[in-house]
Amino acid sequence: MRSLIEGARGLAGRTLMAVILAALCASPGRAETVLRVAMTASDIPDYVGQPDQGMEGFRFVGFQLYEGLIAWDLSHSDRSPTLKGGLATAWHVDDTDKNKWIFDLRQGVKFHDGCSFNADAVIWNLERLTSDKVPQFNPVNYARARPRTSSIAKFEKIDDNTIVIYTKKPESLFPYNIPFILMISKCAYEKAGNDYKTYAAAPSGTGPYKFDKVAPGERLELLKNADYWDKARVPKQERLVLLPMPETTSRSAALLAGQVDFIEAPSPDMIPRLKAGGMNVITNPYPHTWDYVLNFQRGPFKDLRVRQAANYAVNRDEMVELLDGIAQPGYGLFLPTVKYYGHPIKYTFNVKKATELLKEANCYPCNITVAISTSGSGQMQPLPMNELVKAQLETAGFKVKFETMDWSSMVEIFAKGADKYPQYDAINYSLAVLDPLSGFIKHIASANRTPAGNNWGGYQNADIDSLAGEALATFDDAKQTEIITKMHEIIVADANRIFIAHDLNPRALSPKLQGFVQAQSYFQDLTPIIVK
Repeated sequence: MRSLIEGARGLAGRTLMAVILAALCASPGRAETVLRVAMTASDIPDYVGQPDQGMEGFRFVGFQLYEGLIAWDLSHSDRSPTLKGGLATAWHVDDTDKNKWIFDLRQGVKFHDGCSFNADAVIWNLERLTSDKVPQFNPVNYARARPRTSSIAKFEKIDDNTIVIYTKKPESLFPYNIPFILMISKCAYEKAGNDYKTYAAAPSGTGPYKFDKVAPGERLELLKNADYWDKARVPKQERLVLLPMPETTSRSAALLAGQVDFIEAPSPDMIPRLKAGGMNVITNPYPHTWDYVLNFQRGPFKDLRVRQAANYAVNRDEMVELLDGIAQPGYGLFLPTVKYYGHPIKYTFNVKKATELLKEANCYPCNITVAISTSGSGQMQPLPMNELVKAQLETAGFKVKFETMDWSSMVEIFAKGADKYPQYDAINYSLAVLDPLSGFIKHIASANRTPAGNNWGGYQNADIDSLAGEALATFDDAKQTEIITKMHEIIVADANRIFIAHDLNPRALSPKLQGFVQAQSYFQDLTPIIVK
């Protein structure tokens, strides 16, 4: 059986051929404008509710077809995105009951199939993602939404335009969950006989794009939703074509050949050639970290000295050099420019200190097994990057064994947690630190061990758990910032990860594209892009 790497390359080749055939079949005189995007994903993200493929699934499919009650404002490149109204125009916590969140729903919105969006639709969707007693329940969608819905106690309709969600305990950061709880059409699902496989033939959301057709493993085609409720975000193209292309050379070659218009994560050594070919290469800092997530249930990383040794062994400046400057050194989960960064200790490169710590921990040589992927959502250039980290760690006294797989397999490992995969001492899993809840607290609080959150390795620290409770119970922003900053300083001192790099989010665009605003976010708004 051929390896996963060979499978990924084979898929990339088939995808590229499909793109070429599509380009040949297209008529130059057609009036339809088409935006063709080469994703780093190894397959089409799931488009029937809650997407897979990590955050890339939300970026390209989830937030194009569907919406939550709250959305991200991605219209600026010079500041971090904030939350804004999505399918709700406003929300607030009840002054007398901090477990009670009230949402005022947007009126006049239609799903793509013509059904009305209202409170009944929201309740139906919340039931879909929280209860196995309803016909719309799907275990896959339930599992994917679980990190966002686990704190929900109950919900109810007040009237056609108002709903209430109750949390199990006060949770000041609860609104950060809401953009990821997507609304699908009850009408479309029931028309499909309450069957998700049938529904997949004509999925229906409220987003700026509508489903048109799919070629499994090759491409997903979406159409402009001309009736989209936010007139400022009606897409400037008629058609959006999404192509999984995990191999970085294939993506760059396809862009240079005019077979795609927009690519993710071009390899550093291709950037000069892309620029020489007239392509626009865009970068922007954003809250995203490329680290090793550690197993705290078993293995050598249970020992603080081993974790610290690994952090001292990493030469982050050498990693930035490998990437030709399209990354920043990573010394914590937050960027230094983020208000929660504080003054954590800094693991400056020190091989001698790393070796001393390993010997002190009686783990010299120190054998570790790390799961890595060939490509994927925000993984940048995972194979050469991981080879460099391996060389650096082994210089200090580690013995590193990689198990290489495609991104979908990595996402599954992350979703199920370290308990299910005791063979791995760490996984190389890039993370979008989108907000202090889903991007931070849910990765480090013991109450959020997967699958209830994103704490893959089962990290547990009594001080962190106490402060997490304080942060969630605090509705004063200044006090909350102080608490979260202290948490960040603690987890860096505790070497919660092997901190390595922050991505600069490179993309390359055809010169015929105009209007794209690269937000300081993992998510991007494709609707303003004009195809000349």
